[in-house]
Amino acid sequence: MKNNILFYNSISPLIYQVITIICGFILPRLILSHFGTEINGLVNSISQFLGVISFLELGVGAVVQSSLYKPLADNDNINVSKVIASADKFFRKLGYILAIYVGVMLFYYPYLVKQSFGFMFTATLILAISIRSFAQYFFGIVNRLLLMADQKAYIQYIAQTVAIIINTIACYVLIAFDCSVQVVYCMTSLIFFLQPYAIHLYIKKYYALDRKIHYDVEPIKQKWNGVAQHVAAVILSGSDTVVLTIFSTLANVSIYAIYFLPMSGARLVIMSMISGIEALIGNLWAKQDLKELRKVFAWTEWLIHTGTTLIFTLTAVLIVPFVQVYTHGVSDANYIQPLFGILLVAANSGHCLRLPYNIMILAAGHYKQTQHNYIIAAVINIVISIIGVKQFGLIGVTLGTMAAMVYQTVWMAWYNSKNFIQWPMRNFFKQMAVNVVSAVSIFTVTGYFNMTGVSYLGWVVLAIKATVCGVFVVFLINYIFYKEFVLKITDKIMKRFC
Repeated sequence: MKNNILFYNSISPLIYQVITIICGFILPRLILSHFGTEINGLVNSISQFLGVISFLELGVGAVVQSSLYKPLADNDNINVSKVIASADKFFRKLGYILAIYVGVMLFYYPYLVKQSFGFMFTATLILAISIRSFAQYFFGIVNRLLLMADQKAYIQYIAQTVAIIINTIACYVLIAFDCSVQVVYCMTSLIFFLQPYAIHLYIKKYYALDRKIHYDVEPIKQKWNGVAQHVAAVILSGSDTVVLTIFSTLANVSIYAIYFLPMSGARLVIMSMISGIEALIGNLWAKQDLKELRKVFAWTEWLIHTGTTLIFTLTAVLIVPFVQVYTHGVSDANYIQPLFGILLVAANSGHCLRLPYNIMILAAGHYKQTQHNYIIAAVINIVISIIGVKQFGLIGVTLGTMAAMVYQTVWMAWYNSKNFIQWPMRNFFKQMAVNVVSAVSIFTVTGYFNMTGVSYLGWVVLAIKATVCGVFVVFLINYIFYKEFVLKITDKIMKRFC
């Protein structure tokens, strides 16, 4: 039964990520070709500024999820209800704060970009994009956290997959009928408003929760200890666009967004590989089954590192040819930025390489003990990004992220080695050395490949050749250094498909 749940939680996000990647390529291209670079940059900038409100989540979401592991494992509905009731109150207040923030943004942000767009144009676009955020804070986030903690993430992924498909079709039709960008994003918000409501109905039907239950003692024990982790996560994942909006141009925001498309696709693929793992690790830690925990963690670490190395190295090889094809015919900005593309890939690979260690820290609830690490990483990222963007433009923002990721990945690996898994750091450095050898080898082998023409067919052919070589290189190198894991994953694949 446990294996089936893990399979559902692995395959459903994989399908979701594939659909997200496909639709994520279609919609921005429609926006870019129909509305232009400036509006594409404006849309991405507004989305990131709205994302700033997630600072106020203060890491409570992660703490809520980790607080649910124990009562769910014990089938303790009373304490589950108390945690959910407390979380509901917090996120509902955050929804009201979001309304105030959007009101302030309506008056401030249009003046930030007034040289490009009028006040009413920008203000109405902000309103259209912000609607979907309200649904998340009023009845979306808490239900999602409950499903994640209860190892039923596949339910929300199914709902999200359906919503993304419907949204892409609806936006395509609206753009074909020459509707305004405000109408397009208003429809997007409406569709994604309905998705969390559907999950809300599912929770109401299948969980015996008392959301109005009274409690005298705060049920979320470390409610405020995840602040540093959360603030750092928001900065590390969303500060680049904000920095570019303030210190650069909307054209650079658009270029960044286009390069981030395949990047986000690569990250989504890695995230799909580990869906359900945090809940499993949290469950094992709650039961203090340390022997099984070490086995699961060792497998997770190798799988994430190997998958990240393969996928991100291939992304670095293919990103510029992809942008050439994707922006073909768009001439209002220079989208061919090879060095920026490679550095962006390298910086973002760090987000995934640190995942096994971050998962273990969150699953164990070590928020307070690790918060200084997150604060330092956030400061490194912001300071270097601001200094860098003034000196080097687009390349500058990647330097801040890269420096922060190197620091945080090494520190987290050390903390996990010392406090949870209790094995020597040479295991981590061996894994990193294998990553580097694999990446350099893939670059060397694929360096002889060229795209036959600026077309999707030409890019697909190049991608197939690069992927075949990349898989072969990674398989060969890991067979030498991690033979047991290679045989294990080969056996799993053979059993699934043969």
